[in-house]
Amino acid sequence: MDATGNTVSTTPRLGRYTIDSDTSSLSFRTRHVFGLLPVHGTFAIRGGTVEVAEPLSASRVHAEVDAASLRTGNAQRDAAVRSSKFLDAGRYPLITFASDRVDATTVSGTLTVCGVSRPASLSVVRSEVLADAFTVRAVTRVGRTEFGVTAARAMAGRRLDLTLEIRCVRA
Repeated sequence: MDATGNTVSTTPRLGRYTIDSDTSSLSFRTRHVFGLLPVHGTFAIRGGTVEVAEPLSASRVHAEVDAASLRTGNAQRDAAVRSSKFLDAGRYPLITFASDRVDATTVSGTLTVCGVSRPASLSVVRSEVLADAFTVRAVTRVGRTEFGVTAARAMAGRRLDLTLEIRCVRA
């Protein structure tokens, strides 16, 4: 219940939602230069859909991220990471996630980066449900070498801590 005594739902209404790319974000943290320097950055979320079903485990999530949208505040580094040495954004313009299991605290599925698909699990750390929209914050850690991104092994961080802030509106 909220402060006024009304029942507050923690699960969105059943149905189809679209990811609002204007108000959603994907940020990351990693380390650079032998793990000594922190690097923070963002990617643009191109879009996606969420199907909320009953039971919740039957729900589905599909999201697309624009690989060329990487921004860290360092133009030279950003160009290098978008190049064929790392993300190869020209050849693989999308980073995608498709769920295969959803519950109140975890969204598990397949993450595809550089044409390589691997299992990934997102931990839901916060959610806010409104009448026709909801926002979810989820976190995960990804090992870049698992996706074939192996350049600059000693210089570039091996793992990225991802934070997704996704706003979904009823379609």
